[in-house]
Amino acid sequence: MKLVIAIVHERDKHKVSDALLQAGHKFTIVASTGGFLRDGNVTFLAGTKDEDVDSVIEIVRKWCSSREQYVTQPMPDAIAPAGAVLNPIKVGVGGAIIFVVDVEKYERV
Repeated sequence: MKLVIAIVHERDKHKVSDALLQAGHKFTIVASTGGFLRDGNVTFLAGTKDEDVDSVIEIVRKWCSSREQYVTQPMPDAIAPAGAVLNPIKVGVGGAIIFVVDVEKYERV
């Protein structure tokens, strides 16, 4: 048995969860926050048989898209003076981070 942990951008949450349910996978969703942009994320926890791991990963891969977003870069250790124009920078967001972990013991109570 494996535990698939997939960290997904919140915009992709419904597409991924609908596809996982349709394929018959069971999972739990935990709200989480990304570190860099402090953007909303969702962490999927899916306990699955070894042979179903690739199916879960493929669903996440299919429905999580990477995209670019512009953010305003704050001035380091300072508050921008009135009228200051901060240049937006382009950063990549979205996609998914996936971990697969061996499960030593599983019980459903």
